[in-house]
Amino acid sequence: MTISEVKQKMKDEEFTQTEIEALRQDGRKGVQKLIQQYDAAQEKQRLQKVKYEEMKEFEKHAWQRGCQLVAGIDEAGRGPLAGPVVAGAVILPDGYYLEGLNDSKLLSLAKREEFFKRIKQDADYGVGIVTNEEIDEINIYNATKLAMQRAVASLNQNPDHLLIDAVDLEEVDLPQTNLVKGDQRSVSIAAASVIAKVTRDHLMAEYDIQYPMYRFSSNQGYGTKEHVDALKAHGPSPFHRKSFAPVKEYTYV
Repeated sequence: MTISEVKQKMKDEEFTQTEIEALRQDGRKGVQKLIQQYDAAQEKQRLQKVKYEEMKEFEKHAWQRGCQLVAGIDEAGRGPLAGPVVAGAVILPDGYYLEGLNDSKLLSLAKREEFFKRIKQDADYGVGIVTNEEIDEINIYNATKLAMQRAVASLNQNPDHLLIDAVDLEEVDLPQTNLVKGDQRSVSIAAASVIAKVTRDHLMAEYDIQYPMYRFSSNQGYGTKEHVDALKAHGPSPFHRKSFAPVKEYTYV
């Protein structure tokens, strides 16, 4: 077998463990380099599985207490000057494994989009959206909690325990655990963070088509210099949060 054939077969994961061990005895430098790459990839997969199991700790505690449907909840969009705040709620299937799942902010754009599709396909998920007008009426903290309530309400199943990223939902009469940096400590919250962020990013991309001067598709409504400069030049759009500085400093169009 040529080195190119070995490389392709290894890429396609077609080698048995016995064949891999045989390749370790192959004296060709190219094959040994491929074996090193294979071992590094295997170690990375092993560490990701270990990390995933560590991030199931809070789910396991809830299951041990008799809870069967544990929902992770997270939000995206508390800080931007424009757009809604969006929350995601996710109940992962029993025994589910999604290699590399983590806080959405730590994932590449391509990986977020991939995981977004996978989670929507494989899990029970809900989305809660609170508009910029509602944010101006009730403030961002209350809007965040309302988005989370809406996300929980839109799940197909009724959860019996909630794992929430740094927020207490007193309005929801369910057992819940509040976790600081929960999107990095719980796989369910990490999944919810992906649902929330990608949903919101897609909405901001739609707003960008209507109001391209603000570059919503690249800044997602956050107060970047180009965004603030556009505010100064054009005034706020209908999607801006009037109660947020510096938006409220400018005349509306």
